[in-house]
Amino acid sequence: MRPRYSCGQWALLALDPGQGDELPVEPGVAAEQKARDLIARKLAAGEMEDREVELTVSESNQNAMLQVFAASGMEEMGLNLQDMFGQMTPKRRKNKKVTVAEAREILLQEAFQELIDMELAARRAIERVENAGIVFLDEIDKIAGRGGYSGHGPDVSREGVQRDILPIVEGSTVITKYGSVRTDHILFIAAGAFHNAKVSDLIPELQGRFPIRVELDSLRQQDFVRILTETECSLVKQYQALLSTEGVTLEFTDEAIKKLAEICEKVNAESEDIGARRLHTILEYLLEDIAFTAAEKSGQTIVIDNDFVERQLSNAVEKQDLSRYVL
Repeated sequence: MRPRYSCGQWALLALDPGQGDELPVEPGVAAEQKARDLIARKLAAGEMEDREVELTVSESNQNAMLQVFAASGMEEMGLNLQDMFGQMTPKRRKNKKVTVAEAREILLQEAFQELIDMELAARRAIERVENAGIVFLDEIDKIAGRGGYSGHGPDVSREGVQRDILPIVEGSTVITKYGSVRTDHILFIAAGAFHNAKVSDLIPELQGRFPIRVELDSLRQQDFVRILTETECSLVKQYQALLSTEGVTLEFTDEAIKKLAEICEKVNAESEDIGARRLHTILEYLLEDIAFTAAEKSGQTIVIDNDFVERQLSNAVEKQDLSRYVL
């Protein structure tokens, strides 16, 4: 005959079936409290991370029609129609089966969302942007004219982009979905590779808004060495982690690192100077054979020394064959 257990006792049996002989047959509150304590201990120990639970979550209620409007030029108004109408319509909730680890993340995000005062956060963010904001305009050379301006063709489009940027750099009010942002005290930094175009190809008004100009020098051997050894996610560490998945241990000697840096500097000087991107090209060419045969070398330790680098890259450097690897 099936014993009559309380809900707490059935929960204990589900979590730890070995306790069946120790449970009293009569129901009681103590069993339910014991079940809660057992669940809390297992959660704290991480023993239930993969167990599936049913969770009630808020369903995103976005209308497809609003997405059509947003894609047809509404972003120029600086308003997010999806957020506006999403707040007006009630949120629907649905049941979803997730693991305990996923449920914890969902519940934390919902709790944090309720604790944050979004209006106050938006005001603080706008204040910080207006007084301490930095805007970096990369590849500004792409919108510079190429000389010989004739009043038509692609240079007209480039000048139009410059004139659109000019009011923002000079200082104006930009409308965003979080409110109006004044750009008077924002620091604007522009960068570009002016080897084809010149700074003088920009419209005079935009040139005047960047009074301090700095010309960067090409990377030297010691710079490449630092990039390969001191950066947190250097290419050397990436290749070591990649080959470790095949059971191959990859080691680089200090002489090999210096030789790689020397080759990078030489190739950049003799061909197109692409900066630190050259390291990716060099290492890809250097470790090409090892990467393709890594499965056959499982359990081995491969040492990349100065002789290995010279043997693999000497012919390529002399023929400048690395240009075909540049993406």
